[in-house]
Amino acid sequence: MSQARAVRFDEYGGREVLYIAEFPVPEPAPGEVLVQVRAAGINPGEIAIRSGAMRERFPGPLPSGQGSDLAGVVAGLGEGVTDFAIGDEVLGFSWKRSSQATHVVVPANQLIAKPAGLSWETAGSLYVVAATAYAAVRAVDPKPGETVAVSAAAGGVGSLVIQLLRMRGVRVLGIASAANDGWLTGYGVVPVRYGDGLADRLTAAAPDGIDAFIDLFGPQYLRLAVERGIPRDRINTIISFAEAAELGTKAEGSIEASTREVLSEMAELVESGKLEFPIAATFPLDKVRDAFAVLEQRHTHGKIVLIP
Repeated sequence: MSQARAVRFDEYGGREVLYIAEFPVPEPAPGEVLVQVRAAGINPGEIAIRSGAMRERFPGPLPSGQGSDLAGVVAGLGEGVTDFAIGDEVLGFSWKRSSQATHVVVPANQLIAKPAGLSWETAGSLYVVAATAYAAVRAVDPKPGETVAVSAAAGGVGSLVIQLLRMRGVRVLGIASAANDGWLTGYGVVPVRYGDGLADRLTAAAPDGIDAFIDLFGPQYLRLAVERGIPRDRINTIISFAEAAELGTKAEGSIEASTREVLSEMAELVESGKLEFPIAATFPLDKVRDAFAVLEQRHTHGKIVLIP
């Protein structure tokens, strides 16, 4: 194929600014790999970037591509790359907002071999949520028998966070809507409904106190955690960076865990079945607007994936 296709946007805005562009298949530079993409996940953070809400923290030139998660087949090798061969199946990540495409070049050190037991959909949507969940759990250093509260516990990152915590023998309070009670209970999590009166419900669920707090939603939860006297070095957010700096809490996410070692560990946990990683829906590349329409409803359990 001499032409590649990719999701693009020329200006900040809603999903209506997204379109599919055609361009020559890129050539890998030294140290890079050309991947023919089989699957690429979409993530809520991409909505914030595309809308312009994150332009100060994550500036970038326009027009812009989109996407970090990817899995596919090696189609070209740059000079000096010895870890992979043409035809290898790989998964990994791009830091250039470029994975939602038919072809993408990425540094070889941002790819790992795709485990045979992972579907393309799973492999192609793993990186962001896996690295984020890993970093968030590591940041609060949970110990067996402790109680940890998690906001947005039923979301994409939350679903992995609660499982990682349970694997460590932690009692988890999962903050979410009442509609998620049964789903959370199925993972051994104590559901706690968000909204007015949350502080009282947390006290009722954990009368002896909460040891750590993982925020996956917004600043109100950071303030609540601080007000409850949880040590600030055991409060972590993946989203409220300004408030974390103001309050002195942690703000560790995917960037802090973007390594081959972490990605390999999480891929093996999913392949073995120790971590459940559901796929909610798949869309062809040219239906990217429809995919984000579903994501923006925030009601899916599992990843939404583009299939180029």
